[in-house]
Amino acid sequence: MADFFFYLFAFLTVLAAAGVVVNRNAVNAGICLLLSFLGVAVLLVLLDAYFLAALQILVYAGAVAVLFLFVIMLFDVKGGDSRKPYRKIAAVSGILALALLTTGLLSFSRHGRLPSPDLARVAAPDANLKDFGYQLFTTYLLPVEVTGFLLLIAMLGVTLLSKKAAEEAGDPGQEPGGKG
Repeated sequence: MADFFFYLFAFLTVLAAAGVVVNRNAVNAGICLLLSFLGVAVLLVLLDAYFLAALQILVYAGAVAVLFLFVIMLFDVKGGDSRKPYRKIAAVSGILALALLTTGLLSFSRHGRLPSPDLARVAAPDANLKDFGYQLFTTYLLPVEVTGFLLLIAMLGVTLLSKKAAEEAGDPGQEPGGKG
């Protein structure tokens, strides 16, 4: 039964990732990105990697994808034009994806399942989490704080740039004084 759920969520994750690539609407592509991040988190839960699943949800689904969606909505990005200028690139990409899929299926059919790891050499799942948390909040506290500060500056910069672009374009929804 666990194999069924793994294959189901793996298929849904790949489908959502494909939706990111093929979607012309930027907001829909951002939602598909969020769904693919959540699918990876479910796969990590099925692999009993709960800590990594929580980090996946907090960092990627909770911060990166939401930040992407805010930027997309802030800039009011429109979808691509209805013309198909990239037919040759799409055809070559489809052929390469089919070749990759065929190679993967042939490799899987020849070798079967992946070999099991030597359980005697694998550390216990919770053995290093305490050390990881201690290192994160002592040794690596400055890089974590600097990264958060840089993300805050980037978000404020995007807001400022979009406000200037709206003022230069003479957007009726934006007053020159910044109130609107």
